Amino acid sequence: MTVRVRIAPSPTGNLHIGTARTAVFNWLFARHHGGKFILRIEDTDLERSRPEYTENILTGLSWLGLNWDEGPYFQSQRLDLYKQAVEKLLEQGLAYRCYTTSEELEALREAQKARGEAPRYDNRHRNLTPEQEAAYKAEGRSFVIRFKIEDEREIVWNDLVRGTMSWRGSDLGGDMVIARASEEGTGQPLYNFVVVVDDIDMQITHIIRGEDHIANTAKQILLYEALGAKIPEFAHSPLILNMEGRKLSKRDGVTSISDFKQMGFTPEGLVNYMTLLGWSPPDSTQEIFTLEAAAKEFGFERVNKAGAKFDWAKLDWLNSQYIHNMPIDKLTDLVIPYWQEAGYKFDGGRERPWLEQLVTLISQSLTRLVDAVAISQLFFSDTVEFSDEASQQLKQEGSVAALKEILTVLENQPLSEAIAQDIIKQVVKAQNVKKGLVMRSLRAALTGDVHGPDLIQSWLLLNQIGLDKLRLNAAIAAAN
Repeated sequence: MTVRVRIAPSPTGNLHIGTARTAVFNWLFARHHGGKFILRIEDTDLERSRPEYTENILTGLSWLGLNWDEGPYFQSQRLDLYKQAVEKLLEQGLAYRCYTTSEELEALREAQKARGEAPRYDNRHRNLTPEQEAAYKAEGRSFVIRFKIEDEREIVWNDLVRGTMSWRGSDLGGDMVIARASEEGTGQPLYNFVVVVDDIDMQITHIIRGEDHIANTAKQILLYEALGAKIPEFAHSPLILNMEGRKLSKRDGVTSISDFKQMGFTPEGLVNYMTLLGWSPPDSTQEIFTLEAAAKEFGFERVNKAGAKFDWAKLDWLNSQYIHNMPIDKLTDLVIPYWQEAGYKFDGGRERPWLEQLVTLISQSLTRLVDAVAISQLFFSDTVEFSDEASQQLKQEGSVAALKEILTVLENQPLSEAIAQDIIKQVVKAQNVKKGLVMRSLRAALTGDVHGPDLIQSWLLLNQIGLDKLRLNAAIAAAN
């Protein structure tokens, strides 16, 4: 048997981390077994589906490296298939047209509520006679298609994550609507029905999804049986929770995958972290691995039943490891768009070799790619603002004299790392001051702060674009 799994997002919003984590588990399982990973777009909700959301989903999955083997298939292009399946159930007497009005359903719910009962449809139109149907049609009533669910039926399956699961038909809310009213005789097919028809048609062997879909599984198993299909295996992964143990939401700062990209996360770091959200590798000390490496080890015996807590600090740490070990040319490619978004100009000597030197300087200080904007701002500005500490440093006795001496020596020679070190030694000797004062004053003058990236490398970069002398003169003027 060839393993065939699918990810089936709905284009009613951007690709969310919950859906993306489900896609990761499907991808890992498919690759582990040499199977197929299929992409299906569930766009039957015509009112809420948007092409920009579809594009966001496709772009997000591609950015994460979750390449699919088949698809994308679009449910909106498969309506004839669903209608044929509805007709089949109607012909076999396994489904029927229900003419109950919304007012009647509301009255039923209110009566059940008053009796302290769970809301459920009472199957009142399951056995209408042709004459009753004709009468309802004559009234102008619309109808839905309901699938028959027997209360006494017990539905049991072995979940690959949770073990034996059991539901009774009486707990499923009565006969299930599988198609809503429409001008066509079979109606507009609904989610629980069309996913089953699609999974049968696409020969899906394993359905891997979040535990919030467990309640759908019993109904869907009944539909597989009614349609004469082999029932796939199910695996329901844990929900992603916040650190307080509640279901993750936008209030926790977690939104779409495109937002994570904008926040400066690398696809490798993010997908590595998502792999660990609910699954642990055989070597519990191993935390950093590629998708391909994880696929070799992946199995549902190591997927947790308990919810997976989303930890920003852990994600940041993982992301930083990928950044710190990334080749400088690749890291430069990733950082440039963030600089461009910030409005930084690549002129005045700021060509590719200079940019790579700058990335080399700041790379080990980056946790997220977007951090490069703030850290490197001083290299893209003609002037700097002095922090309070920098201003105090420039006003210390001997500071201005040291800066003037640096300018004097600098006028007579080009700058290199060795020359920069030698200039500092010359100034220390000529001014008879401590090296620390010279270094702190030089940093304050060049960067506007007393903390920051390596001083000598910063000086060299500013010198290449002609800003070091300007900054030294500006600092001297500010201190006087």
